[in-house]
Amino acid sequence: MIIVGIFAVMATANFSYGQSDSKSKEISNAEKFSEKSGTLIQREFIDIGDLKKCKIQVAKFTDLLNNLKRSAVRFEYDYVSSYANDTKLALLDFDELDGLIKSIKIIQAKTAQTSTKNYNKISYKSRSGFEAGCFSKNDNWSIYLKLERFESKSYIFLDKEDLPKLLGFLEDAKEQL
Repeated sequence: MIIVGIFAVMATANFSYGQSDSKSKEISNAEKFSEKSGTLIQREFIDIGDLKKCKIQVAKFTDLLNNLKRSAVRFEYDYVSSYANDTKLALLDFDELDGLIKSIKIIQAKTAQTSTKNYNKISYKSRSGFEAGCFSKNDNWSIYLKLERFESKSYIFLDKEDLPKLLGFLEDAKEQL
């Protein structure tokens, strides 16, 4: 009886080791570049603006050994609750920025021009897990940014009036990249 109990625990332990973590952090190409070993990396962060307590920056990474460079838009949000504080981060690669800008413009037009009784969700997702989008419920649109794919505390909810400001920040960031 004891042997069977030990075998069951061992089987369960071995089973859990064989599972992959489906919620592993996805990272941008700029982040992969900045974390490369065997390099000397300079990290520069240029402030673009703040929106709903979310800091938007341009992140520039330079490998000082061979002068290779990568840039990204960086979103930083300090989540504060009565139980804990946490900083949520997202990097959006330079090659994804045009897609985000076009998506925000479509969301801006969609939420201003349409109404729907059915649930709808429109979202843009980057390779790092960053998401921007909107959803409708009971004929009302909610607009959001989500910095980390598997983290519900990384949502930033926006008003329709925030979209022109966000677009301006993204255009400014594009010029800095």
